[in-house]
Amino acid sequence: QVQLVESGGGLVQFGGSLNLSCAASGVIFGINAMGWYRQAPGKERELVATFTTFTTGDRTDIADSVKGRFTISRDNAKNTVYLQMNSLKPEDTAVYICHAEFIPRDSRLRPYHYWGQGSQVTVSS
Repeated sequence: QVQLVESGGGLVQFGGSLNLSCAASGVIFGINAMGWYRQAPGKERELVATFTTFTTGDRTDIADSVKGRFTISRDNAKNTVYLQMNSLKPEDTAVYICHAEFIPRDSRLRPYHYWGQGSQVTVSS
């Protein structure tokens, strides 16, 4: 059984910073991609930042709205991804959800996806 355990989040003032972490645990053969999405009330879930090649970490996909303010990093050995959020704005308020695409040990199977429980980030103006 695989789990994504998130930590961080909370309430911060405009211009403040927060750090999120997400650790994958359980029986893991490999990880294709790992990163963060967010969903604000009444809006669809959107990509924030993700490693599209988690093992090498050489490819990322980052939303234009957070470029220059948010930084995604990872600890490959710990199967953990981090999101450092700086210069936060009220429009960043959302539930931030960790996502991972895992590689099955059986190469005949397709990769499978897991989602974390979500972490509330609230930015006050």
